[in-house]
Amino acid sequence: MADRPASVEEETADAGRVGAADAVSDPVNSLLDPLDDRPLDPLLNRLLDRLRREDAVVVAYSGGADSALLAFAAARVLGRRALAVTAVSPSLAASERAAARDFARAHGLAHIEVCTDEADRPEYAANGADRCYHCKSALFDAVTPLAAAMGARIALGTNLDDLGDHRPGQRAAAERGAIAPLVEAGLTKADVRAVSRALGLVTADKPAAPCLASRVSYGDPVTPEVLRRIETAERALRDLGFPVCRVRAHAGGTLARVEVPGTEIPRACELRERVDAAVRGAGFTFCSLDLSGFASGRLNALLPLLPS
Repeated sequence: MADRPASVEEETADAGRVGAADAVSDPVNSLLDPLDDRPLDPLLNRLLDRLRREDAVVVAYSGGADSALLAFAAARVLGRRALAVTAVSPSLAASERAAARDFARAHGLAHIEVCTDEADRPEYAANGADRCYHCKSALFDAVTPLAAAMGARIALGTNLDDLGDHRPGQRAAAERGAIAPLVEAGLTKADVRAVSRALGLVTADKPAAPCLASRVSYGDPVTPEVLRRIETAERALRDLGFPVCRVRAHAGGTLARVEVPGTEIPRACELRERVDAAVRGAGFTFCSLDLSGFASGRLNALLPLLPS
């Protein structure tokens, strides 16, 4: 039977078994004690102070460095009035879903999963420049009833560095009244990683892992099959020793453009037959290696080519 998203009751009970109640009993001191007299205290304190102004929050939690720190801090400040919610859809890699669950359980977070329907929305599947807007809209449609029941606001793990990127989802967040505590506390991505490292969170150095749909060339349809190919190919590349990699899908999902860090390109060339077999074994017809190396947001170069 397929692994289904857990109910609120199931995950809340599970979180309680791993010690959430203990964390809530002394929420602030349990978080701050390890940081006494360290220079990161002001950054962390700004985040905690911002969260204290909320009655309750529902954190959109993917398990990445940003949302993990936000969910962790919210749980310590608000206790059971903080709920971490992971959106499950074909664009979420199974490895990311498992990592999000593991982190939540390890730290006693109240955590549930909800299914989102962006894949069924024609505007999302069309994969235009506003794809992320429709994805975030689907997330808010699923999470808003939970937030309303808790009397909570939805909190996103957006950091200051995200504000300068092409992120249509921020418009959807603004329309729904979502908050961005990391931004309001003045945390950059480097700050998020530094604070997380000081707290001993395993996500401190976790590579960024945007949704699988972000690998599909703008204008090409986002389909469950293409997302499956991308996930399978990236998993195979990681097994070959490329923990940081992207498989960008072009030409209707027939061509894979592989990105690895520039320093890893020589090794990828040495392993070209295995890389090619891994990628084509995932369902792609062609495999190419991008000699410019890995960089986040490379597909944004296609945005000026889209119809206005």
